[in-house]
Amino acid sequence: MTTGNFTVNGRTYARPANPVVVICIDGSEPDYHIEAMAAGRMPWLSKVLEDEGTSWPAHCAMPALTNPNNVSIATGRPPAVHGISGNYIFDTGLGEEVLMNDKRFLRAPTLLAAANEAGLDVVVVTAKDKLRRLLGAGLVEEGPSLDGSGEFVPPSRRGICFSAEKADLATVEENGIGDVLDMVGKPLPTVYSADLSEFALAAGVRILETRGADLMYLSLTDYIQHKNAPGTEAANDLYEKIDHYAGRLAELGATVVLTADHGMSAKTDAQGRAQVVFVEEEVRRILGVPADAEAEGLRVILPITDPYTVHHGALGSFASVYLPEGADRDATIGALRAIGGIQEVHGREEAAARFAQPADRIGDIVVLAEAGTALGRFPAWHDLSGLDAPLRSHGALGELQIPFLINRRLPEPEPLDEPYGDPAVIHNYDAFWVATTLVAQQESGTAHAH
Repeated sequence: MTTGNFTVNGRTYARPANPVVVICIDGSEPDYHIEAMAAGRMPWLSKVLEDEGTSWPAHCAMPALTNPNNVSIATGRPPAVHGISGNYIFDTGLGEEVLMNDKRFLRAPTLLAAANEAGLDVVVVTAKDKLRRLLGAGLVEEGPSLDGSGEFVPPSRRGICFSAEKADLATVEENGIGDVLDMVGKPLPTVYSADLSEFALAAGVRILETRGADLMYLSLTDYIQHKNAPGTEAANDLYEKIDHYAGRLAELGATVVLTADHGMSAKTDAQGRAQVVFVEEEVRRILGVPADAEAEGLRVILPITDPYTVHHGALGSFASVYLPEGADRDATIGALRAIGGIQEVHGREEAAARFAQPADRIGDIVVLAEAGTALGRFPAWHDLSGLDAPLRSHGALGELQIPFLINRRLPEPEPLDEPYGDPAVIHNYDAFWVATTLVAQQESGTAHAH
């Protein structure tokens, strides 16, 4: 292995002496692994935390959604830097609502691309295919230049990036690897299943066994967490599998980080009925616009919206509101703050500063629901026919707290200077820095967490 460091997005990463694997357990609030460990279902993690491992309270990036946080982990920076503000946005340039799955929205290179250019062998396996184009930019296809110019350039060498969802379509030319189903020895999993996450984990283990890797990122799906609370049999079954594969990666010599892109909260009352504030309805009421009247310029964006809405019906807990011209923003903010189930409401500038958001990709107003409440547009916009369990979802401060676990003993960083959520000392997007640079410092006796 070559020696030396690489720098990207203002952070320097040490080349690891051992393989580094970061596992993003989608939708994993800390209680999931705590309950699974208490039930004896995660013996590897239990032993790690008793001996040489570390567990820190952590925050995800805001909003607490899949795309912004996976890209934050992959870039080492929050959305204000990389530009991915949601799964779904209003593209003001096009005047259209669009999915934010395309790499054209990236404003910064990933550390995965930088490591690849530095000569490291980099592997990315995602459960859902929606993340593949974002995380593969600069790794297996054109991505933002490392020189900060914003130009998109092809990588000089090829890593590996594919999804479990479309593992059967992976090719050497497009993904850096082919014949994935044969390699993993499992059938193609269905999207709405725990098998999707297990396939991604099994693929990571198999690649490390047969080809090796310097940096590996395995991103799972939150299908189970959307339908099952911590400590339930289905949840414990999944976490037992995660424990098995994480333990196998550790046996292969890897430094393993377990973290999450966001937590998960029940959005129901005591009877299991969904608790929803329909933001567009409320804004119309506040502005005096009848439900059946045209309101030019009024638009509510729910950034949780993605191609996989069966398990949440696009009901999250974070909303972006675009107001009609001439509307009184301050009065609207005040009225929204008075609604039950709403935790915070901010204007664009305040929200961008408070939550490290790209200001040009959020609305005039940002609305955050309390942990037990979801946000919608208006009832007819949401298809809830696929919900076969009480609503559980995410997006705001109720889903901010996440696990950060690593199979190395490390010095605890100083508390985060963030005016919201429970105390934490690390972000999920520090994962690769911790597993490379902080581990290297600890091994050399110069560790200083920051």
